Amino acid sequence: MNYSYLENKELGEALAYYKSKLQMEGFSLGTETADVPSALDRITSSAVYARISSPHYNASAMDGIAVNAHDTFGATDTTPVVLKKGKGYEVVDTGDPLPDGRDAVIMVEDVIDIDEDTVRIIAAAAPWQHIRQVGEDLCQDEMVVPSNTRIEPSTMGAMLAGGISQVEVWKLPRVGIIPTGDEIVAPKADPLPGEILEFNSTIFSAMVRRWGGIPVTYPIVPDRYELIKGALEKAVSECDIVILNAGSSAGRDDYSSMAIGELGEVHVHGIAIKPGKPTILGTIYGKPVIGVPGYPVSGIIVLEKIVKEILETVIKSPLRTYPKIRAVLSRRLMSTLKYEEYVRMKLGRVGGKLIATPLSRGAGVVSSFVKADALFTVPMNTEGIEASEEIELELLKTEKEIENTLVMTGSHDPLIDVAYDLMRKRNPERYVSSSHVGSMGGIMAIKRGEAHVAGIHLLDEETGEYNRAYIEKYLKGQDIVRIKGVKRSQGLMIAKGNPLGLKGVEDLSRDGLRYVNRQKGSGTRILLDYLLKNGTIDRDSIYGYDREELTHMSVAIQVATGSADCGMGIFSAAKIYGLDFIPICDEEYDFIAPAEYMDSPIIRDFLGIIKSGEFRDKLMELGGYSTEGCGTIL
Repeated sequence: MNYSYLENKELGEALAYYKSKLQMEGFSLGTETADVPSALDRITSSAVYARISSPHYNASAMDGIAVNAHDTFGATDTTPVVLKKGKGYEVVDTGDPLPDGRDAVIMVEDVIDIDEDTVRIIAAAAPWQHIRQVGEDLCQDEMVVPSNTRIEPSTMGAMLAGGISQVEVWKLPRVGIIPTGDEIVAPKADPLPGEILEFNSTIFSAMVRRWGGIPVTYPIVPDRYELIKGALEKAVSECDIVILNAGSSAGRDDYSSMAIGELGEVHVHGIAIKPGKPTILGTIYGKPVIGVPGYPVSGIIVLEKIVKEILETVIKSPLRTYPKIRAVLSRRLMSTLKYEEYVRMKLGRVGGKLIATPLSRGAGVVSSFVKADALFTVPMNTEGIEASEEIELELLKTEKEIENTLVMTGSHDPLIDVAYDLMRKRNPERYVSSSHVGSMGGIMAIKRGEAHVAGIHLLDEETGEYNRAYIEKYLKGQDIVRIKGVKRSQGLMIAKGNPLGLKGVEDLSRDGLRYVNRQKGSGTRILLDYLLKNGTIDRDSIYGYDREELTHMSVAIQVATGSADCGMGIFSAAKIYGLDFIPICDEEYDFIAPAEYMDSPIIRDFLGIIKSGEFRDKLMELGGYSTEGCGTIL
């Protein structure tokens, strides 16, 4: 048999070509079910949704007394309110279920005991203060993580908190390692002259294990063509990826290329790297088989630069380290002088700036760690950090992941999770950092250069048109592109069967009705205020008007669990929780983005997703959407 190099390809070109061949040959690991407690570092094969809310009951967040906030209104130092145990309050500890008929907790430090059964209150309680409400951490049917996502310790906690005991994951790749050579012997204390201790397989096994594979090391194979071919056949039948160590060069006993070529196909033989030039990239029965040079340094370089890349591709997740990085803080971050505080952050590069956005800092909000890209340490004796200051963070993800992150902000909609999951399915290297700050918050983030895309649905009271007037007013002078989103049905979400017989916004001031609102600056809040302004009721007459939630899902879960009777939101959120829905209007939910980002690959990918039939079908399943023209430039 005559030996010849096939070529001398540049590394990037060789890898791209090889990956395309693997894709064409349909190489895939398949999936399996794993128990969540044993799923650390596994990769989700599909989106994971919470089966229950966390917390699943309204819980006291403090030691103290549970009261009806209305009973405390007007309490001051000069006009205290006196409450009787049982009738006016119940004693609660942190974590206790909120007693029926109570909607606020007063900390024990703020309670003045008169006797065993009587207390004095000198400050009014706000509705729902010091209460961990149902779904504060996770709402039932909310996405915990999307497809192709590594399961971290915090992810496991979030899944269990969401009632998930098993998760569908990609199978772990079994990586066969075949050491070859007449002169190679197992490690020992007294090797003879000419014997070379075989320790490459130990190095390679450790690297594969660190990267999430299952190494399988085979016995040393002498330099005999038929023996090498037989070992390859066995390893390929038992493993997903095979590393054939040594015999890849042009020596008299270098049979790797011939054996791989006879059993399958050699796609690349010879890569322009030093050390590591003789590397072979082949397939047998559609599985990757990589011929690695025998010198240890060459082997390590090839595993780092090539095998690791292949593993990243097949396990659907990049492998990473945790370096330090500097970024610009997007908003003011307050802290306490007493503690060194660790704040979870989302990161994304917008223009030339790396933007760091703080996530929820609640001690019980485990899902914020799932979403975190970095950890920022606020030193003791620091009151806070001002917006736009540069800070140093510890990366929890790779810089590659951060650079491939689409930074989205603005109004919340479940379609963002749908788009994110589809992006991850199409390209596991894509990420989305989304923050729900309301439509006006989204416009301001675009104005400050802190986001690639913002979702908005803002009604112009004078014209009845959505979004355009706000863009012209607040983003005047900036080159902004408006991208058509969806029409969606907005209305009142109410309990199944409408037990209170509600008909519309005019019923929100009814005695005893408990409303839950969206945050200031959200398009939904602006719509409600517009309806109230043109109606016959005053916002001050709505019990719960100042009770704010950040998403449609979190409003819906409060109604579904009975802590509120009504809230305004979109049809899809009501449907997810089995609520009845009183439609009020069809609104236009659009996206805005600076024109300079429109040609970036990540924006093009996002536009491709929201224009796709798969995206349309997912929204039709959710209900309450019209996607005609979605993704077109307005």
